[in-house]
Amino acid sequence: MPRALSATDVEDFRDRLCDAATKIFAEKGLSGFTMRELASAIGVSAMTPYRYFKDKEDILAAVRARAFDSFADVMEAAFASVSTDPIAKANAAGEAYIRFAFENPQSYHLMFEVNQAEDGAYPDLTRAADRAKATLTQHIHPLVERGLLHGDPELLGYVFWAALHGVVSLKLADKLEPPKYGFENVRDELFRALTFGLANQTSQ
Repeated sequence: MPRALSATDVEDFRDRLCDAATKIFAEKGLSGFTMRELASAIGVSAMTPYRYFKDKEDILAAVRARAFDSFADVMEAAFASVSTDPIAKANAAGEAYIRFAFENPQSYHLMFEVNQAEDGAYPDLTRAADRAKATLTQHIHPLVERGLLHGDPELLGYVFWAALHGVVSLKLADKLEPPKYGFENVRDELFRALTFGLANQTSQ
């Protein structure tokens, strides 16, 4: 008689499925992903993944939720690791973002370059994505409160995110040309210009 699986066993196997699925999604995209290939990647029968996930959209949602939570863990830890100095906190958040993206390019792609219907079908994905999005603006609030930047902190957070995502994506796509136009130079000049403009504009 087969051994009954504990909740821990089920969660561990779901994690194995998500690990394998992350690689397949990143390599082949959603259209190239099949549950059969997923099963083959971890050496189980073709029907086994269906015991844990309804279909490939369901496992994609689980993979992305896990990625958002991992990202949020990194960002929250970086924000909390620094003293009350708002500039140090902002720098720590930026470095944490970059480190996560470069160390986890597959997860980063699935988080920010894949869309799924936001109709309440995947509540855990919604929760994790909202948590991750909150970390993109938390370090901006102290800068605005201290008068170092002017504007709506939530909007400014998205402005800085858009800039950082752009240069990170170019780096991941190998579209930057070092040394003069390498990642560090482009990032530093981009943020110098943004910070100068937002620090010196007239407060609304």
